[in-house]
Amino acid sequence: MSQTERLDALVDAARAIAGEVVAPLAEGEDAEARWPAEAMRALADAGLMGLNVPEAQGGRGEGLSGLVAVAETLAAESASTAMCFAMHCVGTAVIAAKATDWQKQAYLEPIARGEHVTTLALSEPGTGAHFYLPETAIEADGDGFRLEGTKSFVTNGGHADSYVVSTRAAADAGGDGAFSCVLVDEGTPGLEWSAPWAGLGMRGNSSSAVRLDGVRVPRRSLLGAEGDQLWYVFEVVAPYFLMAMAGTYVGVAQAALDVAREHLGTRRFSHSGQLLGSEPVLAHRLGEMYMDVERTRRMVHSAAARADAGDPGALVAVLGCKAAAGDTAVGVANEAMTLCGGMAYRDNSRLARILRDARAAHVMAPTTDILKTWTGRALLNLPLV
Repeated sequence: MSQTERLDALVDAARAIAGEVVAPLAEGEDAEARWPAEAMRALADAGLMGLNVPEAQGGRGEGLSGLVAVAETLAAESASTAMCFAMHCVGTAVIAAKATDWQKQAYLEPIARGEHVTTLALSEPGTGAHFYLPETAIEADGDGFRLEGTKSFVTNGGHADSYVVSTRAAADAGGDGAFSCVLVDEGTPGLEWSAPWAGLGMRGNSSSAVRLDGVRVPRRSLLGAEGDQLWYVFEVVAPYFLMAMAGTYVGVAQAALDVAREHLGTRRFSHSGQLLGSEPVLAHRLGEMYMDVERTRRMVHSAAARADAGDPGALVAVLGCKAAAGDTAVGVANEAMTLCGGMAYRDNSRLARILRDARAAHVMAPTTDILKTWTGRALLNLPLV
């Protein structure tokens, strides 16, 4: 099967779940700030939760292109569901990057079977958007490690089976900026979750904070070697996270465009019987929205394909993708609100949810401003951080 055929099959599977499971529940999950358990189960049953697990461990062995395609498809119906799925996939990719035999058996194989959900726990309240500078402490404790710290905005928080947690490196395990990642299983003593997440947008992704109060993990839970996780950040976390979010926000932008197109193409002026879209200025603005979405989509899919092919020049495009997709999602959603008028502005309209979800793109680390700066520095061959 060719790469195109594989991606088409993934999108077909994701589209079926998006239409049959995600869409009917999206409004309720947003209103109740409820984690999308039914959608995650459906994705597992379809074998999509193992999307980024290597084929040797029973997964689909997909890279960034597959992740972008599925995230975009899900996000067209629910950004929260796409976020939950995407963060599971990013966590999976981090585990797989340097997995030991035990980690393959204990984590990757169950993920491939649809029996295990994982996610990232990198952000912290103190360092904010500088997610690569964790303050969570790790100390040797007998034959394992003890963790102390607080993580914020953990997508799938309290619902995942494991968490990829970043910590400061031990004192002798690297210089400034060095840190470690360890796997922490849900239910481990000392893992204390805060109140359920109820934000302005992305309300169904259970993006909670967690306190690690003397959490003890075995040494085999360490990912890679102590202090080498800056490699993880720019070789695994950054590309997978940025492309997952880029795909998600392209899907959000597409959803806004679809709502506006349907409105302008079906509503008529009562006094003349003409379609709203027959007004030149409205058709012009809809055309601009379409061009914005298509430009961004092509940029995102091109960057994913280049990165999967090992193109060394793909880094610049990857860095810019989340920023570009975020700008597009916010701009198109805002424009759709204007074109759809009062019906879009009613409480809890679909466009209101899309706009709230889109707005998260600019504040989610790495923020849009940071990514644009990194893109410029990459173009100048300067260190990113």
